[in-house]
Amino acid sequence: MRRVLKLAALGAAASLALTACGEAPEDNDTGTTNNDSGAGATDDTAATDDGAAAGGAEDFQACMVSDSGGFDDQSFNQSGKEGLDAAAESLGIETTEVESQSDADYASNVQNLVSQGCNLTIGVGFLLEDAIQEAAEQNPDTNFALIDSAFSDENFEPVELDNAKPILFNTAEASFLAGYLAAGMSETGTVATFGGIQLPSVAIFMDGFADGVDKYNEDNDAEVQLLGWDKEAQDGSFSGDFENQAQGQTLTDQFIAQGADVIMPVAGPVGLGAAAAASDEDGVKIVWVDSDGYLTASEYSDIMLTSVMKQIGPAVEDTIAQTYEGGFTNEPYVGTLENDGVGLAPYHDFEDAVAEKTAVGPDGEEMPLNEVIDAYEEQIISGELTIETPNAPQ
Repeated sequence: MRRVLKLAALGAAASLALTACGEAPEDNDTGTTNNDSGAGATDDTAATDDGAAAGGAEDFQACMVSDSGGFDDQSFNQSGKEGLDAAAESLGIETTEVESQSDADYASNVQNLVSQGCNLTIGVGFLLEDAIQEAAEQNPDTNFALIDSAFSDENFEPVELDNAKPILFNTAEASFLAGYLAAGMSETGTVATFGGIQLPSVAIFMDGFADGVDKYNEDNDAEVQLLGWDKEAQDGSFSGDFENQAQGQTLTDQFIAQGADVIMPVAGPVGLGAAAAASDEDGVKIVWVDSDGYLTASEYSDIMLTSVMKQIGPAVEDTIAQTYEGGFTNEPYVGTLENDGVGLAPYHDFEDAVAEKTAVGPDGEEMPLNEVIDAYEEQIISGELTIETPNAPQ
């Protein structure tokens, strides 16, 4: 399969800190629907060039397939479902979601939704690229969308499909701010990051984080060390999956043993293992990703420094609304700081602590750390500062 080959090309050289031996999620029903008419529309009401089916909202069905992390991952699958639910409420449409238990479920889950007559089927995550692309190619009169990945041919060259929309996020921009923050807040002079699987949508977070740490060191004549990722080599620490929290806990324990006191896991539910390890050590803080971890992983709110957020929910809701209203386009959506598609969450319990720290800002003047971060955010939005990454959305 194309995705398997791509994963091999992207990740074979990565040094995995732990082998991938994740436990399977608990068994549950393959699919769920948030209404009584889960079978959805018939083939006669499939999406057309004219947008919503003639029968109205009750005949329009938006569908979603999770990756194996499930919709309660407190991260990007959950955010995707929130967008689906919001569209159901605002538009009055039918929605169906199917939760994958493993990679082997992706193709069958997507095909199942297509057979139910879904007007728009959304895959959550890079790992569903093959399933969504193949379904789109085989069903040109139905619309699709894919979160966190574009589409490619067997040689990994980009391709455009008239009926399939990539929903992408340049998280390197917000991660740069998080890396600068982490370096400025570290008391030990050591911070860390790790990923679940080495995918572009994971490594892009780590690239931005590394650049933020480097910029803090440059501005402040500091030597904060980053563990877990070498941006130049595109090599670092990965848990091997997005499910096994024990692996995240073990990796984080290793980073803490090396002196890290701010850690950013980019690994979905595996990040909960990292948070558990951090909560056992005084002074260790977590930077969450995808959603605001202070809210979605509230059991660890007291150690959540901030989160690098992808506004997946609003992007999903907008894509569904555009399709329902007849405005579907295959033009990729790319979330940035400028369009509020990505951003830093509030500092919450650490707001005062961040304001009390000082750092040298872009103009060479010392100021509160939160103001320095705001200044760099403005530079990125204006284009004065560009965060380069080989994993940027295309």
